[in-house]
Amino acid sequence: MKLLKLTSVAGALAVLPTLGLAQDTAAAPDIAPYIFTTLLFLVGGFLVFWMAAGFAMLEAGLVRSKNVTTQLTKNIALFSIASIMYWAVGFNLMYPGDGWTIAGYVGTLFSPTSLEPVGLSAADAALDYASVASDFFFQLMFCATTASIVSGTLAERIKLWPFLIFVVVLTGFIYPIEASWQWGEGWLYEMGFSDFAGSTLVHAAGGFAALAGAIVLGPRIGKYAKDGRVVPFPGSNLALATLGTFILWLGWFGFNGGSQLAAGTVGDITDVGRIFANTNMAAAAGAVSALILTQVLYGKVDLTMVLNGALAGLVSITAGPLDPSLFGALWIGAIGGVIVVFTVPMLDKMKIDDVVGAIPVHLIAGFWGTMVVPVHTADTSFVTQFIGFAAIGIFVFVVSLVVWLILKAVMGIRVSEEAEITGLDMSELGMEAYPDFSKG
Repeated sequence: MKLLKLTSVAGALAVLPTLGLAQDTAAAPDIAPYIFTTLLFLVGGFLVFWMAAGFAMLEAGLVRSKNVTTQLTKNIALFSIASIMYWAVGFNLMYPGDGWTIAGYVGTLFSPTSLEPVGLSAADAALDYASVASDFFFQLMFCATTASIVSGTLAERIKLWPFLIFVVVLTGFIYPIEASWQWGEGWLYEMGFSDFAGSTLVHAAGGFAALAGAIVLGPRIGKYAKDGRVVPFPGSNLALATLGTFILWLGWFGFNGGSQLAAGTVGDITDVGRIFANTNMAAAAGAVSALILTQVLYGKVDLTMVLNGALAGLVSITAGPLDPSLFGALWIGAIGGVIVVFTVPMLDKMKIDDVVGAIPVHLIAGFWGTMVVPVHTADTSFVTQFIGFAAIGIFVFVVSLVVWLILKAVMGIRVSEEAEITGLDMSELGMEAYPDFSKG
């Protein structure tokens, strides 16, 4: 009996801390969603940052050896410029809240981003989302990706400094304005346009900017013969190009998965896993469809087409990676791979010289990915999707064209014929990527 009483007392004492903890828990705010969403942004952000390395390797592998150093320089410079411009102008222009300059169309101009104070406490934090610093970091990576798309298209004949000036305008103004129409809850958001992670807002926008530049710049010397033949210019290092593709594939998990924008519930984190799986399936299907199609059409597999097929599959699923089944992701990505195989030669017939195939991958596959969203996503429509794509395309293309034409008139955007033949590495930078080997 005495033992029973002692046991009862011990049990009661053991429960007391639990009761106190329960009271403290009830009184304390729920910080888990804030912490996990912030973590999602940080992990997703550094995965998307790694895509900068992917673009650099892909472009370095697909240009000729005499232009590799210039491409690498452009890629590290454009990311650095994007980081500064997105802080100084872009983030608050893209996410104005109630501070629109022109409601629904143009956000807050020339407002640098401010971060939370050091050592922020739960009592002072806005716990309904994530930290401003993590959000800024994550969104910046998308901005830099847009500029990376332009770099590859215009390779081997554009001057370094005019290109970097264009990057200032693109990352500071063009991209944040058009992205605010959807992600900043502007007029396209109100209309019901849907672009989960940026098939149009990032990829097609970069493709349109690249297209405008390619038209103004013109093709490389000797690319299109007088008799109508397209002269192939093989890349310097397909191993690097393949490495770059795998890096981009990896980074895309952060690109699409982080765009869930929440990780504080079972449903949210389950959705992130679903997005990862669909993203991977679309890339695989794009690569396989390009692999099979080039074998059928040309009698041999074309590795560069397979690489771009994987990337086109990724772009295709980016507008709606959450809602499809795995089979849905498969056929969406597979069609992306088919698009690349047919549109690369189509651009050549139009004498639009796209060195790395960025326009087919990002613009054309971006259109496909945007337009297929209503097949799987409720409360979306084909008409609204087309209006959104057209509006962003027209805006980005026209403004980019004007900027390119101004740069051409004021300072010139193309290197001399002699410099192009010699190679931009020596003419622009005075150094070679492969000094121990003959120039290609």
